[in-house]
Amino acid sequence: MQKKIYVAGMFDPDTAGKVDAAVKGVAGVTSVVANPDKSQVLVDFDEGTAGIEDAINAAISSTGVDVLG
Repeated sequence: MQKKIYVAGMFDPDTAGKVDAAVKGVAGVTSVVANPDKSQVLVDFDEGTAGIEDAINAAISSTGVDVLG
């Protein structure tokens, strides 16, 4: 499944790289593209993995970026 997550606080490539790394560490995530220009994170993941969407949001939040939706 692919999901676009809008965020606040991701203003530069360095922060986007931290978000990428954090989300890639979530089990079941197959790809991540964090785009600071659009303030969004595009994530491909296995929707059959229990709790994965909450884990992705937690990984993004752990970098100091706020998840908007």
